[in-house]
Amino acid sequence: QVQLVESGGGWVQAGGSLRLSCAASGRGFSSYVMGWFRQILGKEREFVAAINWSGGSTYYTGSVKGRFTMSRDNAKNLVYLQMNSLKPEDTAVYYCAASNGRRAVGAFNARDKYDYWGQGTQVTVSS
Repeated sequence: QVQLVESGGGWVQAGGSLRLSCAASGRGFSSYVMGWFRQILGKEREFVAAINWSGGSTYYTGSVKGRFTMSRDNAKNLVYLQMNSLKPEDTAVYYCAASNGRRAVGAFNARDKYDYWGQGTQVTVSS
């Protein structure tokens, strides 16, 4: 089992940048596929990005491709989401998730593919 804690959220003006972090505790972190999701109040939680166990392969939803970069540091049990050129529509609570799955990273673009979730961190982008 793994516990996940997100940090790094906050308020930023449109065009700005934020870096989210997700700290994992528990065994086996380096074997998990990791993902980022986001949720606006009253809407479904949506996929943002995923990264494979080694960090060598990533997958992004179309609306963030070219602006967001996901990475991981297995030695430190950390996952990051670097968010650049932020837009007001990026405003949401961002969640980190971990999966025991063993498929290509592009398959991990849905909530039901993940086994563990963090509590979320708020990101607000003002226009």
